[in-house]
Amino acid sequence: MEVKLHTARTLVGRLRGAAAVHDGAATADAVAEVRRVSKDDPEIRAPLADAGAVPFLAAQLTASSSSAAAVDAAAALLNISISAREQLMSTPGLLDALTAALRADGAAAHHAAATVHSLLCVEAHRAAIGARRPLLAALVALVRAAPSTRATKDALKALFGVALHPPNRAALISLGVVQPLFALVMTDGRAGMIEDVTAVIAQVAGCAESLDAFRWMSGVRILLDLVEPGGAGTPRARENAAAALLNLVVAGGERAVDEVVAVGGAEDAVRELAEDVAASPRGKAKAEALLRALEGAAAARRRDHRLADFLNGLVQSDPYISSPASASTHG
Repeated sequence: MEVKLHTARTLVGRLRGAAAVHDGAATADAVAEVRRVSKDDPEIRAPLADAGAVPFLAAQLTASSSSAAAVDAAAALLNISISAREQLMSTPGLLDALTAALRADGAAAHHAAATVHSLLCVEAHRAAIGARRPLLAALVALVRAAPSTRATKDALKALFGVALHPPNRAALISLGVVQPLFALVMTDGRAGMIEDVTAVIAQVAGCAESLDAFRWMSGVRILLDLVEPGGAGTPRARENAAAALLNLVVAGGERAVDEVVAVGGAEDAVRELAEDVAASPRGKAKAEALLRALEGAAAARRRDHRLADFLNGLVQSDPYISSPASASTHG
């Protein structure tokens, strides 16, 4: 370990020296070396962070997010984050630097998205990252732009981590995350990303603001199509779609239940998943809970109708009973 500590200090010394004299070529070489050793040797990652590498790497992202040095710096930060998440989060300006990289074209963006996802693995970091609206907007823009499958998948994983913190969900809705998510489901989603996309949708659905946003995209109809056998492409995506509908109903209440019931065949599709012997226990449990909510709403609606019919019959058969509309008060 002493050797690794010495190597880390030497590399950071090279970074510091090159930065001091504004030597771009020397800085790029040092950053590339940090990327290489942090990839090849997991045990040197924490020593690099302790030696002060993170601020110098972050500076490369804000200086020029599309340069080769920025790509190497973003990759090095990702490597270091696996072993030193607290050191990264405590570095001033790091999240701003990652936001700059997310807005860039090319490899730096997907490394930055993967780094954000890595940081979100720590539950305590989710509120702090979710409070960075420009960072969230950059992740949403990355999904909307879909520059590459790899960048999109990394952005989706980061958004999933953000949405695991319930207060962040409304912020994502306000930033327009729903439209690109459902767009991916309808286009590239089935080409290897459907599970990631539906996992994010399921989390985002768990807030009151999601219902109106889903309505604009015919989201309930799309999710029910995915719940039907063979509709999602993979069992996990089918389960995620059921989880999304359940979260939507839990968060949206009666309005959300009505939205689901209004889609023809909704109960049948959910029941098929609940009774599917090949489905996982998780998927069956989500479908069963959703089915209870839908059946309960239908039963309540039937009771309301029977009561209304009974009351109407009383009004018509007894002239002394007034309907609420014609009733008057007497002193």
